[in-house]
Amino acid sequence: MGLVLTRIYFPEGTQGMLEWNGTLVCYTIELPWLGNQRRISCIPEREYVLQKRFSPKFKWHLHLRNVPGRDLILIHPANDAKKELLGCIAPVTQHSGVGKGRSSRKALDKLKSLVYAALERDEVVKISVQSDSQKGMIKK
Repeated sequence: MGLVLTRIYFPEGTQGMLEWNGTLVCYTIELPWLGNQRRISCIPEREYVLQKRFSPKFKWHLHLRNVPGRDLILIHPANDAKKELLGCIAPVTQHSGVGKGRSSRKALDKLKSLVYAALERDEVVKISVQSDSQKGMIKK
């Protein structure tokens, strides 16, 4: 099963649209692309395997495995990339500015329901991260 994260890059942050088998699940916010530098950049475009993860801070969320040069890249709730992310991806129900969004926990719950169900069926769930070749596809 597959997720596709389509991004648009801005100097202040990265906006995304996350689809599950071609259907929009939610939008995303991330830090800007700064050469994959730890804690200040979004991650490189490629395909990653997802797994369930629990932490006291974020409760149940998702972990992207084998991100080059990085560790603990998560999909977790956040509404402001610059204030709340260190290279991770935050799902949001809508964008409210570059690197900002609304109702992140609600968006994460929707995403988890899809991904966790597939993982419980012993399916491998991957996320393909790519750039948007058609500017304007994602609402700013």
